[in-house]
Amino acid sequence: MKIKVGFGFDVHQLQEGRDLWLGGVKLDAVKGALGHSDADVLIHAICDALLGAAGMRDIGFHFPDTSGEFKGIDSKILLKRVVELLKQENYSIGNIDCSLVLEKPKINPHIEVMKETLAMVMGIDKTDIGIKATTNEKLGYVGREEGVCAYAVALIQKG
Repeated sequence: MKIKVGFGFDVHQLQEGRDLWLGGVKLDAVKGALGHSDADVLIHAICDALLGAAGMRDIGFHFPDTSGEFKGIDSKILLKRVVELLKQENYSIGNIDCSLVLEKPKINPHIEVMKETLAMVMGIDKTDIGIKATTNEKLGYVGREEGVCAYAVALIQKG
């Protein structure tokens, strides 16, 4: 069995009046992420980690923001397609570990439902998903509440 690891990162601007989707869950927030899709930074980082582990480029290669097909798309659909791409190459997901960085809203109350949502989409156990959240201590674009970012690491297995 071959084991591979991938890393993903995503960032989106925050704007008032937009929905905030994180981990496939819509959160109650004053500001939401701006993007071509639903701008779910957590799912996008996970997609990049999975694709990177498999040596399959990145989310922008597979789902370009220049394509009308992906305008406003639910990022859970993109994640499901990434999992299908991995399966076509005989990869399975071992585990995912993620970190969200934003000032507000507080993420802790939403982590379990995010894990359940992501596990269902990826077809893995929710115990194989780690989600953590932190602030940026009021520093930089995250600290000024201008943006949100996410980091993810994925372990996949072939065979």
